[in-house]
Amino acid sequence: MRTSRSMWVAAFVAFLAFGAMSPAHAQGDVARGGSLTIAINAEPSVLTSAFDTLPHTQLVSSKIAEGLLAYDQAFNAMPQLATSWSVSPDGLRITFHLRENVLWHDGKPFTSADVAFSAMSVWKELHGRGRTTFANLTSVEVPTANEAVFVLSKPSPYILNALAASESPVLPRHLYQGADIRTNPVNVAPIGTGPFRFKSWDRGSNVVLERNPNYWNAGHPYLDQIVFMIIPDPAGRAAALESEQVLMSVQSGVPLSDVKRLGKLPSLEYTTAGYLHEAPLIFMEFNLDRPVLQDVRVRRAIAHAIDPNFILENIRYGFGQVATGPIPQTQKKFYSADVPRYPLNTTLAEKLLDEAGKPRGKDGIRFRLTIDPIPAGDVYVRSAEYIRQSLAEIGIDLVLRSQDFPSYVRRVYSDRDFDLTLSAASATADPAIGIQRFYWSKNFKKGVAFTNTSNYQSAEADRLLEQAASEVDPDKRRAAYAQFQRVVMTDLPALPLLSSEHITLANKRVRNYAATGDGAYSNFADVYVLPK
Repeated sequence: MRTSRSMWVAAFVAFLAFGAMSPAHAQGDVARGGSLTIAINAEPSVLTSAFDTLPHTQLVSSKIAEGLLAYDQAFNAMPQLATSWSVSPDGLRITFHLRENVLWHDGKPFTSADVAFSAMSVWKELHGRGRTTFANLTSVEVPTANEAVFVLSKPSPYILNALAASESPVLPRHLYQGADIRTNPVNVAPIGTGPFRFKSWDRGSNVVLERNPNYWNAGHPYLDQIVFMIIPDPAGRAAALESEQVLMSVQSGVPLSDVKRLGKLPSLEYTTAGYLHEAPLIFMEFNLDRPVLQDVRVRRAIAHAIDPNFILENIRYGFGQVATGPIPQTQKKFYSADVPRYPLNTTLAEKLLDEAGKPRGKDGIRFRLTIDPIPAGDVYVRSAEYIRQSLAEIGIDLVLRSQDFPSYVRRVYSDRDFDLTLSAASATADPAIGIQRFYWSKNFKKGVAFTNTSNYQSAEADRLLEQAASEVDPDKRRAAYAQFQRVVMTDLPALPLLSSEHITLANKRVRNYAATGDGAYSNFADVYVLPK
């Protein structure tokens, strides 16, 4: 069986090397005690990310509960609740050796039974991405209290990229088994194994966590307390940073137009590090149920009329990269640049529309479409406005519609009352987890959000996705994903626009906050705040 020990050593060396380069300045003696106040943009509905994948939930949950693994800046796996792991030669069994003498916050011992329950009853059944990630997980064997064995129907190498605390936190079986998991009171007063314990939740104001004195990593955490301040307004979060009412804002929590100004203040700094686990993408999706959009020439014409560079420079203020395909450049193991491209070319766009039998009318308009930007900030509305102007140049009249988030989800995924969407999603660390859901025909299900929105049906894309998802040979896996990228950029069911970047703004007294692949979504056991 393949051991993880050499991988862990390499990952740890990389982790230490990054710490010296990180804007978090992980050097010298640490400061113990004190409080870290973090601004979040919305109030969580629960405080566990075991079945709630909203960013503000993940941010809080990951300090309380832990995953089997953690990840360095290259997203190499590192120990957390699992100290080592190995994969059988046929890829059908993953054995995790668990950390001994770990206690839940209520004093009960953590065991392999907790892992089995969390994997089979929570991640696999209730987690939005977990239903796909753990689809091939048939059982979890528990030969000892400190050993858990994942038994798979097919090899699933991507599982080892999905075991972070923010994505797959282990829950205490003794508090969940036999109860309704989604409505369990523990969800709002969670019990974990992490470095911080839940202390209080003042609805509409803040969530407070306190130091876990019995944490398994002796001497950690350094902080006495973390306070998550709920500040819905981006400008309010920026003002709170300037006044030091809060010491950190994550996931681009302030207006992008204000980031560089704030970063020049003597007390503040910003970084895009620590979001490798998200790999956010911005893309436009075509409703392939619409007859006018079923002609690939129309979709290609639309692509040739849009300049993603304009969106990047003028709306995203340079934070990100122009996307070339469905897999972002940040997924270096799987990204391929060898795909069809659609550079700005309105002459070619007009020619394609003429060939598709869509001539301009007397009013200059060829046809009308709607676009629904995801209601997640003005970046998407402004981008949609730019796209409307761009398509007008080639004779397409685009109507921009706005609505609240529940209405958007209902219109797009339940009613399918849309032509184009402008959306965003986390590609995560592996295409099988974050990308497959948008292109796999078997993942189209009316009413299920952030899946195969376009209703794209391709036997070849399905074959390549399924091959890559279960392939244990890294080279063959990369080759399958490279061909997949060529296929979907030829068919163009969706137009990738930007591989965007999230930003963390922090007071310079905060240290070690971006030293891992999941940055602000790590457990913060090593984070500390220097005194004034």
